[in-house]
Amino acid sequence: MALELLKEMAPAVERVAIMFNPDTAPGGGLYFLPSFQAAARSLNLVAVTASVRNEAEIETAIAMLGREPGGGLVVQSDGFMFAHRATVISLATEYNVPAVSDRTLPTEQGGLLSYGPVDDDMFLGAALYVDRILRGANPAELPVQVPTKFGMRLNLKTAAMLGLTIPPSILARVEEVIE
Repeated sequence: MALELLKEMAPAVERVAIMFNPDTAPGGGLYFLPSFQAAARSLNLVAVTASVRNEAEIETAIAMLGREPGGGLVVQSDGFMFAHRATVISLATEYNVPAVSDRTLPTEQGGLLSYGPVDDDMFLGAALYVDRILRGANPAELPVQVPTKFGMRLNLKTAAMLGLTIPPSILARVEEVIE
């Protein structure tokens, strides 16, 4: 979904990187790479894998995307990327690379667009799960919980700095706009 939103917001994007740390990402990145690559193919985009382990590699990857027009970035959730979110936001803006994420690049801190599970919904679900366990439920017998509510946030100031005109189709779906 993030890749589709990126292409809708920045139609000039021709190649897109997915950025993650293979040491901290689920399955070393193999968990989400196949779906990212399939989505890129369906949108006629060149898919690039940007596995990064330090800030220098983050800058190298973003600078590579910004060298030529048409670069875009999807930032995958992992602890490393979340810890380096300010660096990613700053460099994406500096190199004029539109970047989207689930919640890793907070829009209130300058991230362009985030789309992902609503925290309140996830925390409530976790609390109810813990309550059931504390009341004696066997964790192995409880159903797997998945997010059911998703939210989209957009930073219009960042969009303007990147020279993007946000289409009405995106504005109609955004739940929180940072101006």
